[in-house]
Amino acid sequence: MQIGMIGLGKMGGNMAERLRRAGHDVVGYDRDPKVSDVGGLSELVERLNTPRAVWVMVPAGDPTRATLRELGELLSPGDVVVDGGNSHYLDDQKHAEELAAKGISFVDVGVSGGVWGLRNGYALMVGGEADAVTMLMPVFEALKPEGEDGFVHAGKVGAGHFAKMVHNGIEYGVMQAFAEGWELLEATDLVTDVPATFKSWRTGTVIRSWLLDLLVRALEEDADLSELKGYAADSGEGRWTVQAAVDHAVPLPAITAALYARFASRQEDSPAMKMVAALRNQFGGHAVSSTEGQHAKGADSPGADVTPPVEAQG
Repeated sequence: MQIGMIGLGKMGGNMAERLRRAGHDVVGYDRDPKVSDVGGLSELVERLNTPRAVWVMVPAGDPTRATLRELGELLSPGDVVVDGGNSHYLDDQKHAEELAAKGISFVDVGVSGGVWGLRNGYALMVGGEADAVTMLMPVFEALKPEGEDGFVHAGKVGAGHFAKMVHNGIEYGVMQAFAEGWELLEATDLVTDVPATFKSWRTGTVIRSWLLDLLVRALEEDADLSELKGYAADSGEGRWTVQAAVDHAVPLPAITAALYARFASRQEDSPAMKMVAALRNQFGGHAVSSTEGQHAKGADSPGADVTPPVEAQG
């Protein structure tokens, strides 16, 4: 099958390569001329046979919106556009409506697999009308892992990115649980080989998983993670998952806590924890650290006066 691929970065480039290895004709476009097959979107569209299929792998938000808007002016009725980036599912519905007015089909695909997808295949969560999905099945079959799993036509437009959003929310929670377990194991002098402990869990336990395999790999490269800084960004899908949970009144305490933990990781000196320390000092006289690295007066410090009102004691 012939397909146009827009965006040839880490994911898009590897996906294009996997498709080519499977025998598909891929015409790729990227702003980097060194990896691009064509000079622009108009040339890409001209190179494709009708009905055309174009897969967009650019950052979510304005870059995706601008690309789809331009494609809407270049493509013809009967063509199909795939958004394989990390777009919000509500944006998918708007894009589908705009393209449908021009007779162009729209399919949203949540893609998981990262840098390992070229070798192992990509898990694909697809949303869209059945006819458009059927047209793209040769591409999906080439991209997915071998076997019966790794692909789902999850539902109507928006379902693919909604499913991927929830997938990433679950990922946040699992990663946070592993991280907290690692920190606790490191904090005790009872466990003297933390990396080996995690490695032992890879077989026979209920928490064995690819994330656990990657954790073991990370500890093999840096046993105490001393080469890393405790900062974790979020791609946006964790936030969208929590927002969707609020919209549908579905409690997500673990995923929400994991998202907030990532926010906390970006604060070298947490403003909220400053207030917690100040309040502990006020009601209990607990010692606090000053910005100069010295301990301020607590209740047991000479000259300290932190006696609370009677009704506040306890």
